Amino acid sequence: MAKLLSKPEYEASTAKSRDKRMAWWREARFGMFVHFGLYTVLGRHEWAMAIENWPVQEYEKLADKFLPKPGAPKEWARLAKAAGMKYMVLTTRHHEGFSLWDSKANPYNSVNYGPKRDIVKEFVEACREQGLRIGFYSSCMDWHHPDGGAAAYDSAARKRFNDYIYALNEELLTQYGKIDILWYDVPEPMNNWEGWNSLEMNQRLRKLQPGLIIDNRSRLDEDFGTPEEHVTAEKDRDWEACMTFNGLSWGYVDAAQVEPYSYNAQRILRMLATCAHGGGNLLLNIGPAPDGSVPPEAIGPLATVGKWLAKYGECAYGKMNKVTETWGYGSGICSVSIKGNTAYLWNWIWSKSGDFVVGGFTTKLKSAKILGTGASLKFTQEKYRIIFSGVPKEPQDKIAGVAVIALEFEGKPKYVRFAARPPLNQGKIFS
Repeated sequence: MAKLLSKPEYEASTAKSRDKRMAWWREARFGMFVHFGLYTVLGRHEWAMAIENWPVQEYEKLADKFLPKPGAPKEWARLAKAAGMKYMVLTTRHHEGFSLWDSKANPYNSVNYGPKRDIVKEFVEACREQGLRIGFYSSCMDWHHPDGGAAAYDSAARKRFNDYIYALNEELLTQYGKIDILWYDVPEPMNNWEGWNSLEMNQRLRKLQPGLIIDNRSRLDEDFGTPEEHVTAEKDRDWEACMTFNGLSWGYVDAAQVEPYSYNAQRILRMLATCAHGGGNLLLNIGPAPDGSVPPEAIGPLATVGKWLAKYGECAYGKMNKVTETWGYGSGICSVSIKGNTAYLWNWIWSKSGDFVVGGFTTKLKSAKILGTGASLKFTQEKYRIIFSGVPKEPQDKIAGVAVIALEFEGKPKYVRFAARPPLNQGKIFS
């Protein structure tokens, strides 16, 4: 291996190549997370082994009951494509330590037990068939490995465990062709990047896949942040909100128990709007059933979102102007995403009065149209607001009830919150 770079040298090197490596990711906006492993057999929670204090030998018996049907990843990928997602990330090995591929480093895997098949290989093939980018989730924690806990205080155990984690990731990045994302999770039990030897590990892995994108969970900042179960923009960096579908569990749970909590299409679109607004991505999870089938509560909402994105996708996909202001922007309360000189107003409540007013934009407006129909809207512009006339009284989106109005300005849109109310404004401006 070439000389190991110092941390500042390594971070400078990855920063230099980041724009090129991240270009597709920054435009993708929407991806599917898939949590799949032995915990699906239990159907309670993906942390069941730890939470319920299962002995390793007893938990191992679940491996022979883990029998996903052939072709299950094709079902996931078809749904992801139909939903308008551009990439997928699979839990190749969760904290329980069971690998879903033909691993020499970890004989506790899906080729030696259960289905006797390489699920990762099936996943990669399914993604490529649908034209989706490929991400591998790889836990740093391993409850099955004998050194998984001792690594925190025993230097010899730490060396063995770090070598094991590297070997797993090396297999993943050399056995399946080009991989786009390495998604680390839970760097326990070590509490810093030195403990994980992440600086050396990530440099070696990047040599295997020069275009690789890596998240921030090996205790190095790397390429993007990962807010979990909340959609919150991270300042001055790329970010991706990873969200369960039900707010309860990443792994499979019986639909009858989770359906009341699951997202409908409009809630998913609200998360997407927040991501587009803040220049981030949404990685929305499904937890397939033990046979690999997609949870029924996810199918309808994702199909609806896909139909909506097929019609209105220009307001979500592509490189967006990052906006930090989060207030509503117009009558009916709207979210906004901005691309170049165009501001897209995502209307959560359509004003049936026919009145529509947008406050705060100070840049001169050139045109306004209803996305999808192309219908132009007449308007007059005052110093701090735009007043539209002839707006249809009936809701203009029949797919998910989220109509979008595209405002094209003469320059990059500038906006002042509460512009006509100086005491409230507090100088908050975005452009």
